[in-house]
Amino acid sequence: MSASVLVRRTVRGATALRGGRVGRLTPYQFFGALFWLVMTLAYWRVPLCCDAGLHAAVVERLRADLLHPAHTMADLPGEGSPYYGPYAVAQGVLARLTGLSGWGVVKLAGPVHLLVLLTGLGRFVRTLTPRPWAPVPALLFMTLLWGTARILWSGRLGLMPMTTNLGYPSTLAIGLTLWAWAWTATRAREDAPAVRFVGPNGLGGRPGYAGLGSLYGLILLTHSVTGASALIGAVAIVASRQRGWRRPVVARWALAVAACGAVAVSWPYYDVLALVGDSGMDGTHRQLYEEMVADSWLALLGVPALWVRARRSVRDPLVLMFLLECSLVGYGWVSGHHTYAMALWAVLVPPQCALAVELTAPRPWRRARKVLGGAAAAGACAGFVTVHAGAVVPRSVDPVGFAQPARWPAYDWAARHIGPGEVVITDGYPAGHSLAGYGPNLAAPVRPDPALDERERERRAADVRAYLAPGSTRAGRAAVVRRYHVRWLLLTRWHPVPEEAVVVAWSRETGEVLARVGG
Repeated sequence: MSASVLVRRTVRGATALRGGRVGRLTPYQFFGALFWLVMTLAYWRVPLCCDAGLHAAVVERLRADLLHPAHTMADLPGEGSPYYGPYAVAQGVLARLTGLSGWGVVKLAGPVHLLVLLTGLGRFVRTLTPRPWAPVPALLFMTLLWGTARILWSGRLGLMPMTTNLGYPSTLAIGLTLWAWAWTATRAREDAPAVRFVGPNGLGGRPGYAGLGSLYGLILLTHSVTGASALIGAVAIVASRQRGWRRPVVARWALAVAACGAVAVSWPYYDVLALVGDSGMDGTHRQLYEEMVADSWLALLGVPALWVRARRSVRDPLVLMFLLECSLVGYGWVSGHHTYAMALWAVLVPPQCALAVELTAPRPWRRARKVLGGAAAAGACAGFVTVHAGAVVPRSVDPVGFAQPARWPAYDWAARHIGPGEVVITDGYPAGHSLAGYGPNLAAPVRPDPALDERERERRAADVRAYLAPGSTRAGRAAVVRRYHVRWLLLTRWHPVPEEAVVVAWSRETGEVLARVGG
């Protein structure tokens, strides 16, 4: 049998979307579909919280003005905000065409992002091995082998964080990254000197390289830190496959790099290069480094599998990817750019996938592999019981009392009184993160954004604290109202309503009060 036939069969088996016989599901298609259904229901049963309000606000601003959206949370221009990437603009167009609210778009985005993530993982794993069962434990390990700390943050792929972050653009960016890595592996394999193949997984000549580079550019614009992880992973994959750089190969990959750069720098809403030195979000993300061990130690169970791969070849793609992604996260800690802690998922994917490939090897197993399999099973159980069980086990049928996902209150009761773009002062943490998603603005945005100078945001926050201080005077409060055109107060039940404010509504759930001020 010729070498070309052997390569063709290997590549056909290396697609997560083909199971061999027509009409017969692969193991991953079956379990992946089941996982998609369960997590979609889990995501929809929990009220949106945390940064969902920010992403809903992005959609609302784009729905109001697609070409020149306002700041995501303040009554200011939004020019230069990295939240206005290509995907956000597409969501804004969808909202304008369908009449969906920002919250509605974010809610519907969750299952779509999950589908991209699941298919991308399956495709990527099957470029590593033709074993049809390998993507199944890879999904299990990716969602359970994190740590024993409950951290709900963008870029975390555990079951519990997914109930919160499936609708975030970062989740879509990770899914697209896995697809891009799979396609990069296919192209790099075709470029190998000993292999000459054009098959169903190929992207087709130079246009394919340009398309692949454009995809990396879109990922970079959708979520910049994930884009950095995606590019580093691509370097690892290409470097692992090449055994000599011939001129045509260099030219094709140079085309991909050029396409990526062209897409990234030509985006008119913000300058992606300006984000390299931006430190506005670093203080917010410092805690991710402080909690990194507790957030990820179970994934270390995959390091022995990486070691086995490294002994076979130091140029193994997962080994190189792990080392390079560790370097990116380490750079974030050393340099003080703590935003790179959000790339932790890319550090954990190589050991998680290596463990899955190792544990789907044909039997009989040696003792070392049996021990590794037992440890992986114990680690997955530990992660599920300590952190993730409450994500998929509702309280009504929970016999143990697992920790449940965060349940934030909705603020539609207040938003129905507040006009779009009107300015609000609030002392509540959930309200500060959620209100902008309904259309109002905040006097002091709670999240840094390159569209607003950080010194100005801190000055606004200081003025709001002075307004809410127990010793504030009526004249001082009036000055803050005039300065920021404040029309509303949304106060927790612990904060007295100023004498000049008129109460309009209140929440039976939280006891919060909405009062009108100014004019």
